[in-house]
Amino acid sequence: MRKDLFGMMLLLCFFSVAEAKVYKVEDVPMVHLADRTRYVSNPDGILSSSSVATIDSLLFALEESTGIQVLVAVLGDIEGGDCFDFAYRLGKENGVGQKESDNGLVVLLSTGERCVQFATGYGLEGVMPDAICKRIQQQYMVEHFADDDWDAGMVAGMRAVCGVLDGTMEPPADDEEDLVAILFLVAFVIIGVLVIVFAVWHGSRCPKCGKHNIQRVDSHIVTEITGRRKLEITYVCKDCGHTFKRSSDNINSHGGGPRGGMIIGGGGFGRGGGFGGSFGGGSFGGGGAGSRF
Repeated sequence: MRKDLFGMMLLLCFFSVAEAKVYKVEDVPMVHLADRTRYVSNPDGILSSSSVATIDSLLFALEESTGIQVLVAVLGDIEGGDCFDFAYRLGKENGVGQKESDNGLVVLLSTGERCVQFATGYGLEGVMPDAICKRIQQQYMVEHFADDDWDAGMVAGMRAVCGVLDGTMEPPADDEEDLVAILFLVAFVIIGVLVIVFAVWHGSRCPKCGKHNIQRVDSHIVTEITGRRKLEITYVCKDCGHTFKRSSDNINSHGGGPRGGMIIGGGGFGRGGGFGGSFGGGSFGGGGAGSRF
């Protein structure tokens, strides 16, 4: 009995593996061609219907406002296992993006290869460079994908993509770059404070004995021009008794001078769904990035 049960389980596993589809580029359904409001090819139902609807809505609004076309493919196993090559060919062979501006983007999620890949058309490589593609994946998608939460990762990632492409969101920053900038600022402030402390320390030093025990005993105006006074100050060292003079500029708060104001100027600020969509024949040049999880 146990042998028969074990044999049946092996047989079921064999048929499951045998029936698992390995997608070729030409096998991926182009849902956008049947309905111009749809952008997510999800033939195996890896994403929930609500997540697909959310992403379709985001990408439809993006194309309506910017003309940018995005193809999202969510698949199990892919032929060859090369996520970059597969995503690049999806975009190129289906002409994703407008021909005159090459503004297409392909987002591939392969659960079998455990990879997410962005492939950009030539026209998007400025606004969506490789580094930004990678940061979106790392900051919004990969953590969810590592837990097999395909819905949360794809929705969060596509919200970020649309935000960057339509200008409503600042591109995600690199945490390491932020840390370097903070460390640089802290170092700059520390150096500035040290320079001030050194200047004060050096100014309080007696030029004869080198001790820091001088006292101001007299001062008088040497010149005064347009509210700026030049003073001559007399000091005496309380240790060695040496007397010396130093000059110093001083702004007279009662003096005249040019006055100005701030001028603030004013300024002004100055399509619907349907069936039968198509891609515009955009070209791809190898831009984009990929992450594994």
